[in-house]
Amino acid sequence: MRSSNQMLAAVLHGKEDLRLERVPLPIPEKGEIVVRVGAALTCGTDLKVYRRGYHAMMLQPPIPFGHELAGTVSDIGEGVTGFSVGDRVVALNSAPCDACFFCEHDQQNLCEDLLFNNGAYAEFIRVPARIVEKNTLHIPEGIAFEHAALTEPLACVVRGLEETMARPGDTMVVVGAGPIGLMFMHAAELAGIHVIAVVKREDQIASARLFGASQVVQIHDGIDIVAATRALTPQQRGADSVIEAVATPMTWGWAVDMVRKGGTVNFFGGPPSGTRVTLDTNRLHYGDITLKASFHHTPAACRTAFELVTSGRFKAAEYITGRASLADVPHLFHKMLTRSRGASRLEIKTAIFPGSHPLEDFALVESALVGAAR
Repeated sequence: MRSSNQMLAAVLHGKEDLRLERVPLPIPEKGEIVVRVGAALTCGTDLKVYRRGYHAMMLQPPIPFGHELAGTVSDIGEGVTGFSVGDRVVALNSAPCDACFFCEHDQQNLCEDLLFNNGAYAEFIRVPARIVEKNTLHIPEGIAFEHAALTEPLACVVRGLEETMARPGDTMVVVGAGPIGLMFMHAAELAGIHVIAVVKREDQIASARLFGASQVVQIHDGIDIVAATRALTPQQRGADSVIEAVATPMTWGWAVDMVRKGGTVNFFGGPPSGTRVTLDTNRLHYGDITLKASFHHTPAACRTAFELVTSGRFKAAEYITGRASLADVPHLFHKMLTRSRGASRLEIKTAIFPGSHPLEDFALVESALVGAAR
């Protein structure tokens, strides 16, 4: 039987070392809440952290893993007034201090004391008081937990789109058709922007069109990808804005060459630390090109993203291409590293449902799952 003070959680111990463990049930302190996780989502950032074994800003192992979630309040700490047990909520993964230099300059995403929270791949998660106060939202009835959990990645995209200053009627190129690239396509299309997608694989073409791309250019041997993309823009002058969502020096260079004079490039994809990129300074200067890089989200962007999801305008259901139990998580991340590139259907996000595999059955699968993760 389940121990009254334990739960099942996925804990990251290092590079490609993700383990299911019994850990103590969280107890809320003053201002905090505990959320029973209804659904958590896989994420490209989590995959990078799994591959590297750490994230310099957000987590150092051993630590509970995962950060995109929605669920039901199961316990509240002293002084909590905005939430009650039984409330359906999205608890974002961070909250700013609103007192430092960057917060005072409307750059909360760069907060010097940005508080992160991890542990979504678990039966329960404790939400720190600052996140409860600033970045936890009530989910309307009728909105599925797995759809509401899309708020966090979409908030990053919303802020990136706002920072790019694209306007209705503009032409935007999105380089990359992973989960974030597809979100940029969809958010831009909903904002009235003409979207051209640059994709690598055959299985990404249909998804790019589904999420708003009017035209798609596929990368393959023998194609001048920059010329092929510019040919689709008005008078072949280049796009008004380009979103780079791949994170390689090559695609950063493409992005600069695809934008028009006076346009904006947003380097949204972050290459590994120490990466260097060579750009044509003559083109940048005489083309009056704006280079921008966007990181993370703000509470305002989270609310905009949440409204998009809950309004029904955002194709939330189409982003959930897989479903799994909490017991599947270590094997799932191992599979994500080695998945076939020849799949006929693009895998975007897998929804993890902790309630679908009871803790008392965990011992039956523990050894196999831990072995698969190593």
